[in-house]
Amino acid sequence: TMEGDCLSCMKYLMFVFNFFIFLGGACLLGIGIWVIVDPTGFREIVAANPLLFTGAYIMLAMGAMLFLLGFLGCCGAVRENKCLLLFFFMFILLIFLAELSAAILAFIFREHLTREYFTKELKKHYQGNNETDVFSSTWNSVMITFGCCGVNGPEDFETAPHFRLLHSEHVVPEACCRRELQARDGAFVSKEDCLMGKDTYQNRQGCYTVILNSFETYVYLAGALTIGVLAIELFAMIFAMCLFRGIQ
Repeated sequence: TMEGDCLSCMKYLMFVFNFFIFLGGACLLGIGIWVIVDPTGFREIVAANPLLFTGAYIMLAMGAMLFLLGFLGCCGAVRENKCLLLFFFMFILLIFLAELSAAILAFIFREHLTREYFTKELKKHYQGNNETDVFSSTWNSVMITFGCCGVNGPEDFETAPHFRLLHSEHVVPEACCRRELQARDGAFVSKEDCLMGKDTYQNRQGCYTVILNSFETYVYLAGALTIGVLAIELFAMIFAMCLFRGIQ
């Protein structure tokens, strides 16, 4: 019958579709695990860069989720199991809603990502080389990783009360000083000259511009990817529902 053909077509589509999701998940899972446990020293590079390190864990979580999702979808389609299909549908719906909420939140809080906001926060809370203070140590990591200084540049620290109070003799924090190799254990070009305010020995660029330039491509890529993923999830939900309704 026409309905039977349509159902088996839907079943195969659902299977193929989820098989690719399953494969994608397996790949991400593999890469994530390799990056985290890799013995060849790649881990050192990743661990030194908080951004990459977080990325590896996100990749791992995403991989595991897609792996499970693809597996559920494939089994549900092949075995025509209503329970598995329903579970698959609910799982995708949850992910879909979570992504939608994240997108809405990002849109609402976008004004918190302004240059002025970061400048105000930095001046208010930054304490220099105080590694016990999470805010300061996070900023130090960012400045060292990206080879930048302050939000707009070294001048941000001229009017940072906490920093001025704790380091009255220094013009900029140590994290702003240029290093031979731009990493935490890289040797300083000249720490003394840098702290005394000699431009040549400081990273002069503000972090806002540097990070924005680094991420511009990624932001567009992430946006395009999110739209793609949401569209795929929508199709997957429609497939699952049609198949669910078609199975006797």
